[in-house]
Order: sequence, then C-alpha cells, then structure tokens
Amino acid sequence: MDAKQRYTLTARTLHWLMAVMLLGMLGLGFYMQGLPLSPQKLQIYSWHKWAGITVFLLAVLRLAWRVAHRPPALPSHMGRAAIALAHLAHGLLYALMLIIPLSGWLMSSAMGFQTVWFGVLPLPDLLGRDRELAQLLGQVHLALNWSLIVLVAGHVLAVLKHQFWDRDGILARMTFSFSRPR
Repeated sequence: MDAKQRYTLTARTLHWLMAVMLLGMLGLGFYMQGLPLSPQKLQIYSWHKWAGITVFLLAVLRLAWRVAHRPPALPSHMGRAAIALAHLAHGLLYALMLIIPLSGWLMSSAMGFQTVWFGVLPLPDLLGRDRELAQLLGQVHLALNWSLIVLVAGHVLAVLKHQFWDRDGILARMTFSFSRPR
C-alpha cells in the first residue's frame, strides 16, 4: 500500500495502544464494580484511575498528532453521507476518549478520593466532596462508557464491512506491515 494511503507510524501506534488500553479499562472498570470493599478493590480502583489519566494524556497526544498530520483520504467510492458518518463517529470517539477519563476524575473528586497518578503524583481534586454529585457523575461515567462500547462496536463493524464487503483496503491503512518494501 502506498505511504500516502496509510496513517503515519505514530498514528497507527497510538491507535492500537489506545484500543488495547480502552478495552483493558472497560474490562477492569466492569470487573472492579462487583468486588466487595477490600484493600484489593481499592488498589484496583487506584490502578483504574491512573490508567484513566494515562488514557486522557494519550488521547490529547493523539488528537494533537491528528490535527498536525492529515489522515489519508477515505476511499473514493464512499458517498457524502458515509463520509460524514465516518467523520462524526471519529469525532465522537475522540470526544469520549477525553470526556470519560475527565468524568471519572470528577467523580473521584466528588467522592472525596484524590487521584494519584502512578501512585506518585497527586492530582488536584476538580470538585469538592459531594456524595449526590458523585452518584450523578458515576451514572454519567457509566453511560459514557456504554456509548464508547456502542461506538467501538460500530467502528469495528464498519472496518469489517470495508475489509470483506467493499474490499477497499481501509484496514491496511491502520495496520502494521512487517514485510520489507520492494
């Protein structure tokens, strides 16, 4: 595939790193909710919070990279509605990658639990302690995560449609090639 049709190596690396981290964060988030209160649960919550801050920072980096490096054009066979839908979905994915960690940080602040990145760097509380607000933010955080799940599922289905139905090489734009160029 021509280099102009592929995302940059940095964009591809950030994409797949974020994909793995987001899936891990979703799994960890759902798992930890069902745990009984214990030191292990508190430790897992801490890991979830510092990983969330890492996701947020990587999302900022990824968005900055995308703004500075124009992505390859979408296939010419796509209609205007499909292109608009693809842009909307990508915009929503970027927004959720930023908003979900922030909603978690806000929720943690409202619960009165400081976020300490990697267990070393205490981050400021964004809100004062407010149990009612914390519960509302917990519901918002959960709803945003379900929205992310739906969007990611749609994203994967769209990629599979392009790969196996349209056969337009859209997946190859974001994958890594381990063969030597000819």
